[in-house]
Amino acid sequence: MTENAVRTAIVAACRQMNALGINQGTSGNISVRHGETMLISPSAVPYETMRPEDIAVMPLGGEYGAWSGPLAPSSEWRFHLDILRARPEIGAVVHSHPTFCTTLAITRREIPACHYMIAAFGGTNVRCAPYATFGTKALSEHAMIALEGRLACLLANHGMIALGESLAKAMWRAVELETIARQYYHSLLIGGPVLLSEADIAETAAKFETYGLREQTEPA
Repeated sequence: MTENAVRTAIVAACRQMNALGINQGTSGNISVRHGETMLISPSAVPYETMRPEDIAVMPLGGEYGAWSGPLAPSSEWRFHLDILRARPEIGAVVHSHPTFCTTLAITRREIPACHYMIAAFGGTNVRCAPYATFGTKALSEHAMIALEGRLACLLANHGMIALGESLAKAMWRAVELETIARQYYHSLLIGGPVLLSEADIAETAAKFETYGLREQTEPA
């Protein structure tokens, strides 16, 4: 994709987050790897007025925190940058404040293996990172630990992060994560879930490998 195409895709994805109900206002942010740079949504700009040229550019190497563009990058640029620097297999990062993920994060609960789709996030659970003030290096450090071996995490009293090899996959995982969070929340109201075993999740993960794990649809 050209840089302009990536910029356009980020703007569209920001608007889609709110349309899908996985974010509210300008609380979410999105980054995409492009060559040796990270393109990231700007800070505090309403999505409906955001333009491709507003997207900030940050180098993946060199001076930490350097950026260029007409507007400053999202206040959460640290965990976006740290993730893309540390994990070359990741192409995009989606952060938002969906209702059920955030409800669980407020109680500082992880999401256990309550549904086989938990395997889409790289393990038998989605961890909840400890609390730190938004935009800080401490928050990024907590998130990096919670994301070890995983493709998503909750952020205590805050929201969630979903990763993807592409922007489409990161958005898909963000929607799946909120879906599982909603299902887990409701199961807690009627006695709690019956959890799947590690073997069950490993079998599902193996099937995903051969199935291809379609970008935006759950395996049939």
